[in-house]
Amino acid sequence: MSSVISVTDSNFPQEVLSSEVPVLVDFWAPWCGPCRMVAPVVEEIAVQYVGQLKVVKVNTDENPQIASQYGIRSIPTLMIFKDGEKVDMVVGAVPKSTLSNTLEKYVSPPNP
Repeated sequence: MSSVISVTDSNFPQEVLSSEVPVLVDFWAPWCGPCRMVAPVVEEIAVQYVGQLKVVKVNTDENPQIASQYGIRSIPTLMIFKDGEKVDMVVGAVPKSTLSNTLEKYVSPPNP
């Protein structure tokens, strides 16, 4: 079972911009090799930060409106949203440590 939610042009505002917790958005496409490489890392992040972070995927082929709205030119692009605003992004297939270090700035520590 995946902890990652697929998001479309129509539910992006509700799922991402209105989220109570920071959101990691993975802009990807099925034909993209590096996207497939980073997918397991994105899944691990979703499990690691459960309750602290929402992780969603946007298929740029099926949802061109949201991809163009955020100026996605190369995929995979991983964007971090907090309080409805884009706060950071990582482009390309990056190691989990790089992604975790970027996310740590925006995710609250878990409650003991």
